[in-house]
Amino acid sequence: MLVRALLVLLLMLNLGVTAWWGLRTPPASSAPAASQLGVARLQLLAERDAPARSVAEPAAPNASAAALRDATTPPPSAATATPPPAPAPPPVAAATEAPAAETSAPLAKTTRCYSFGPFENADMASSARRYLQPLAQRIAMREQRTAPARGWRVVLPPQPSREQAQALAQRIAAAGFNDYFVVADGAEANAIALGRYRTEDAARKRAQSLNAAGFAAQAEPLGDARASTWLDVAAGEGFDPDAAQAAIAIQRRSLDCAKMR
Repeated sequence: MLVRALLVLLLMLNLGVTAWWGLRTPPASSAPAASQLGVARLQLLAERDAPARSVAEPAAPNASAAALRDATTPPPSAATATPPPAPAPPPVAAATEAPAAETSAPLAKTTRCYSFGPFENADMASSARRYLQPLAQRIAMREQRTAPARGWRVVLPPQPSREQAQALAQRIAAAGFNDYFVVADGAEANAIALGRYRTEDAARKRAQSLNAAGFAAQAEPLGDARASTWLDVAAGEGFDPDAAQAAIAIQRRSLDCAKMR
């Protein structure tokens, strides 16, 4: 009987302790007191790492979303990156244009060609050309020799004095030209002769080489070889050759338009 009474007592004690433990009020936290005293509260490692993980985890989706936007966003096109160039302005017409009469355009079938001349000198030919220019479709000036030359020479014009002619001759020799002499008297005194040639081409090549060296040499024909100046004119049906001949006081002759330059 005594043992049964002890067992019942122990059972009652256990039930009482269990009821008390379940129904008791938990004590107030002591953290405010610790904060008031300026002492840091003890914190477990698990509690310290938990906030860091909670902050770092949401950032990953943001970074992935930004990378996804960068990958899916198309790059700016060339049309939007650089503005299109402004249209080029239309070409400006040349300030000076060749006269319509001297163009190389094909001549019409109704065009008639004439040759006016010979003129005594180039000045008279230029004056007649100014008169015929508005009336013609094309006009060209040419020279024609009346007799063949007996040869050609290269010469420098007379110098102001004998001393200057000699000094110029020394400069010519120093430049490597050896065929020369200074004219002593006559109408061409103090001129410098630089050789005689059978053909015009040889004389002009000699003159060009002297000109390139800085000397104003000229190629001239020998003998009574004179050149005359002519004007070749191509004009339409409205052109009156008789009136033009009377105006410039020079004779004319018909010309094959195919020979017009």
